[in-house]
Amino acid sequence: MSVSSGTDHEDRFRRVYASNFQPLLAYALRRCEQPEDAADVVAETFLVAWRRGHEMPSDAEVRLWLYGVARRVLANHHRTGLRRERLGERLRQRLRDIAAADPGSEVPERLAVQAALARLGELDREVLTLTVWEGLEPREVAAVLQVSPAVVRTRLSRARARLRDLVSDDLAPTGHVLDVLTAPAPREGR
Repeated sequence: MSVSSGTDHEDRFRRVYASNFQPLLAYALRRCEQPEDAADVVAETFLVAWRRGHEMPSDAEVRLWLYGVARRVLANHHRTGLRRERLGERLRQRLRDIAAADPGSEVPERLAVQAALARLGELDREVLTLTVWEGLEPREVAAVLQVSPAVVRTRLSRARARLRDLVSDDLAPTGHVLDVLTAPAPREGR
């Protein structure tokens, strides 16, 4: 490329830029949510025009050509935005899943429950944990502990109330105790 043709290309580009910048910016502003995005679209459009200067039509047709380029740049911009939004949503969902599955978030509650369980009598603690955590029915707990099912039901009721009193002040509003403590006792088959 000779110096003369390089200068001709620059001069023509400057003229095309000066006469088409405002209309292209208005075009982009009407189609973008953010002014910064519109500015990026116009900048990208003129970058394409600079790189493909040899393809630019005559001055009478150049504005239409630039609108076509801007339209394709906008389409790419919108597709990129949609991909970014979908990726962001997937990332936010993943973070919610990780946070929900994070056992560290339950540590203070687990420690409070363990401390409260330790303050229960041995039989009450065993009745409660066998029923709630192991999922045994009162008659099964009775068999394990070698007591009557009536004793188990009485102890279970008392143990839940006592445990609720021990942990509810530290963990949550009155009446709320961890799910692990309020899980319904399995119904005894009759």
